[in-house]
Amino acid sequence: MEALKVITIIAYILICIALVVVVLMQEGKSAGLGSISGAADTYWGKNKGRTMDGAMNKITIVLSVAFVIISALLNMGFWK
Repeated sequence: MEALKVITIIAYILICIALVVVVLMQEGKSAGLGSISGAADTYWGKNKGRTMDGAMNKITIVLSVAFVIISALLNMGFWK
């Protein structure tokens, strides 16, 4: 059981570092004054899921879910 705990802690640390890096790499979500007149509704706005920003958003969601699950596992005291 001790080896499983060490592997889980190492995975947790790697997920924490990756989550910080991915969040810091994302651009701001402010559209500026262009969103008032509808100018933000361009090709890149419509296909947001296919861009790098959309991929970063999906990676952030996956890493944050993994973070919460491993946090709960480590907090349960399963390895005592």
